[in-house]
This record gives sequence, structure tokens and C-alpha cells, in this order.
Amino acid sequence: MSVATFVNEVGKIWMNGDLVPFKDARVHVLTHALHYSTSVFEGIRCYDTGSSPAIFRLGEHIDRLFKSAKLYSMKMPYAKEAVINAVITTVRACNFKECYIRPLAYYGYGEMGLTPTKNPVDISISCWPWEMGESEAGKFTGAKCMISSWVKMDSRVQPVQAKAAANYSNAMLARVEALDNGYDEAIMLNSDGRVSEGSAENVFVVRNNAVFTPPLSTGCLAGITRDSVMQIMASDGIEVREMDMYRDDLYSAEEIFITGTAAEVRSVTQVDRTTIGDGGRMGAITKRVQKMFGNVVAGRDDRFGHWLTFI
Repeated sequence: MSVATFVNEVGKIWMNGDLVPFKDARVHVLTHALHYSTSVFEGIRCYDTGSSPAIFRLGEHIDRLFKSAKLYSMKMPYAKEAVINAVITTVRACNFKECYIRPLAYYGYGEMGLTPTKNPVDISISCWPWEMGESEAGKFTGAKCMISSWVKMDSRVQPVQAKAAANYSNAMLARVEALDNGYDEAIMLNSDGRVSEGSAENVFVVRNNAVFTPPLSTGCLAGITRDSVMQIMASDGIEVREMDMYRDDLYSAEEIFITGTAAEVRSVTQVDRTTIGDGGRMGAITKRVQKMFGNVVAGRDDRFGHWLTFI
């Protein structure tokens, strides 16, 4: 579910402590990350709450960025608080009411070769106006998902709990395969045949008025939207549990929804050639969760007001 297509290069990008014009934010062609995928990143949303723009769960996103960097032996050149302040500074400089924010840490230009540790770690923070794009699928009707032929890699391959560029080559193959076959999104199984996640989303299944999601042991990312939705549902009395699931658990589900920073909460009404739920319509629990999440990010639910950083 695509984030954006750039039409106008507007605003500022924060690069290693300086705000530079969007079109001037460039790196060298021999940047280590470009050759070896040695970069980690976050996707963060800033929402228009009506009174002021607010960044959703900023602290948690930056915590995960630093965790990802640690897993790739990156020595971050800035403290967490400095990066948090840099995100706020960048959003303010761009003057967007709503936007998508992309902090990125990467091994930069220096020695060329597989070993990155002598190269500098560079940080950039970009943001751009939010456009729904491909992620519209599942927002109003239902997304069609394909069980990918590509297997979700696990922690024996590389650290799956790092939100790292290297991991997303696996996801990209699944996404492109799904689109080429006429679907909106892919759902990936791991090497044991267990449901893991979408190409960029976590998966939830509804059965008998309870909600189930794959555990992190399946190789899925510890999604911040995943955690948010689980807390929101629990606070509203919806039973939610982690459970191993397989392909047939998707086919027999009463409802399926997927979550992510870009996706938010999206309904899935078809998996492969199987219609999910009642005639392919968005289910009642999915609608309820989607509405609750929308209220939280818009600042209309005081129980979760601490998740918003107002600009």
C-alpha cells in the first residue's frame, strides 16, 4: 500500500543537523547503504486534529529506530531526544497539517566494501503531504490479498525486528507479485507455513467475536499500529490474542483486517479466490476498530491522548 508519489518537491529535509531544501537533499552514489541495504528507518504519521497537527507515537517510533540501528551495529550520532526534536523541527519547517514522516539512518559515504563500520552513520528526516494512494484499498470497501509464493524470512536470516531496508526486498517481491496478479496486497507465510504479515502491515483475524493476530515469533514486525490497535481493542472490551495461524485460518475467517502506519486499519474481504465474511463487505468489528483508531489519531479519545505530540 504505497505511501506517496512525489509531484512537488516542497518543504525541507533534515540532514545531519541541517534543514536543506527538498530538492537539494542528495547523497553520493557510493553511499554504503545504496549498495548493501545498510539502512534503518521509520514511517510516522502526523495528523490534523483540528486544533493542531499531532505526531502519532513519536517516542515509540524513535525508540524502534534506535533498536533497529543497534541490531545493525550502527552507532547513532545523535541522542534519541535530539532525533525527536529534529522530527518536530522538520514538520514545523514544512508547515504541513498532515504528513508522512520518514526518519532514516544509514551507513554513508566512506570506504567501499561489505564491512560498513568505518563509514559514518548519517541521519535524514523527510516528510511530505499525505496522499492515500494505493492504501485506499480496504479503507472504504475491502482489499483483495494474495498469499505470496515468497516466504517471509525469519531471524535466522537477518534481524526481522529491525525495520531495515534489507528486510523490505523480501516484502517488495511479495507486493509486486500480488499487484501483477490483480490483487491489492500480499500476505506472507513463514517457512513453517504460519501466517506472518502483509508486505507492510500486520494481520488480524476475527472469529467468534474475538480477534487474533500472529505472534512476533512468526517473523512479523512489532508494528506500532499493531500495538496501538491491540491496546485500543482491549480498552473497549474486545478480546484480542496472539495465536499461530495458517492459510486455512485466513480462508475461514469471519473478518480480516490489516494495520500499519500507512494502512492504518484496512479491511480484507478476499484472500486468493476466497471471499471473506459476509459477501465481501467490511465486517462489524473491523468497522468498529477502524472508527476507534480514527478517533484516537484525531485527538478525540482522551484515554490515548498521551500518544499525540502536538506541533
